[in-house]
Amino acid sequence: MDTSEIIVTIVGLGLAAFVVWFFFFSARQTASAVSSSSGIQEVAITVKGGYSPDVIEVERGKPVQLSFYRDEENSCSEELLLPDFSIRRDLPAFKTTLVELLPETAGTFPFTCGMGMLRGSLVVK
Repeated sequence: MDTSEIIVTIVGLGLAAFVVWFFFFSARQTASAVSSSSGIQEVAITVKGGYSPDVIEVERGKPVQLSFYRDEENSCSEELLLPDFSIRRDLPAFKTTLVELLPETAGTFPFTCGMGMLRGSLVVK
């Protein structure tokens, strides 16, 4: 093995380690829903290379309104899937898309982009 092969191998291992850390071990941002005067739990979520916040806490039995603002044109983030609530929405770039639902059972419900690379969770208490 010559020097260039060693450098390429080290850089490749470093990039692989970064990808594993980014998708599985990076810090999660949690937000609790804020109830409006009409009793709707509201949360604003920015979509840019991921969901921010990516863990949403809401109360069971109260309507929820999630506002997804897509702050990018990356094709991975153009679709939102909430399979446990049978929700699929297109997220146009640089626009806000409202998603309304009524969580009736407690639990943790994942949401993802259409490709399954961007991930978040809706935690119903």
